[in-house]
Amino acid sequence: MNIFRLTGDLSHLAAIVILLLKIWKRWKTQLLFALVFTTRYLDLFTSFISLYNTSMKVIYLACSYATVYLIYLKFKATYDGNHDTFRVEFLVVPVGGLSFLVNHDFSPLEILWTFSIYLESVAILPQLFMISKTGEAETITTHYLFFLGLYRALYLVNWIWRFYFEGFFDLIAVVAGVVQTILYCDFFYLYITKVLKGKKLSLPA
Repeated sequence: MNIFRLTGDLSHLAAIVILLLKIWKRWKTQLLFALVFTTRYLDLFTSFISLYNTSMKVIYLACSYATVYLIYLKFKATYDGNHDTFRVEFLVVPVGGLSFLVNHDFSPLEILWTFSIYLESVAILPQLFMISKTGEAETITTHYLFFLGLYRALYLVNWIWRFYFEGFFDLIAVVAGVVQTILYCDFFYLYITKVLKGKKLSLPA
């Protein structure tokens, strides 16, 4: 545990809390994140690392499913089918295939963990696609995406820290994290130059 991982986890949690504060559209991204946490945290039933680790896993799982429930059931009437057209199978199927081909150990739990890492790196694409299609995003959406991106950026620093001070290096996690951070770069620029100045984020449709 180091300050970068802790801050990254808190940023991730802040993104989830912001999302739960106001649900207004159905997001396929949330289904993907629920799938990410479900496949990643199956080791809850087989291993114990620490109380913090277990607590964060349970919180992420609970928040993910609560979000999916709110979006797809409680606030189903707000669904915007005209813009929610991203084909998530174009992400899930290739990621599933890659997790079978490139993993640390060819075992069910390891393949599912690898699948979750790969899927998380691209899970934000449906949301970015919707923003691009509509040409704008509400302020709370931008805050959610910012903290989600900040979580991943802080985890990159966490991995650098762990490499130098613990000798730990996971190539799969690092490469996937770099890909995910790259996807956020353009959004970070717009967030800093527009949203933090009180302007509404808008993108060319």
